[in-house]
Amino acid sequence: QVQLVESGGGLVQAGGSLRLSCAASGRTFSSRAMGWFRQAPGKERRFVATINWSGGVTYYADSVKGRSTISRDNAKNTVYLQMNTLTPEDTAVYYCAAGLGGAAASNRYEYGYWGQGTQVTVSS
Repeated sequence: QVQLVESGGGLVQAGGSLRLSCAASGRTFSSRAMGWFRQAPGKERRFVATINWSGGVTYYADSVKGRSTISRDNAKNTVYLQMNTLTPEDTAVYYCAAGLGGAAASNRYEYGYWGQGTQVTVSS
């Protein structure tokens, strides 16, 4: 029902920035919360940021708070994650997820659809 495709990952030097994008299919995009998660080698997939259906409510993991911004453009069926002041600790595969409901959510079990991920590598 919902297909998600991430893009924008790549190699960046510490202190740099990246803007990740997630393109979603379907006409129901605007009714769903969206989220970003990341998974580093040997680690669990962890919450990064979420945004509610309208874009008016956002939450961030402590590790990225203050240097990251999640946003969405419902007309384009796209959600974004702007990350600044990147460090090697940010190196991971970043996944976009579509929520089961419209409320911003930080638990991975509140999401029903996942993209294939995009690799972010931050060099020191």
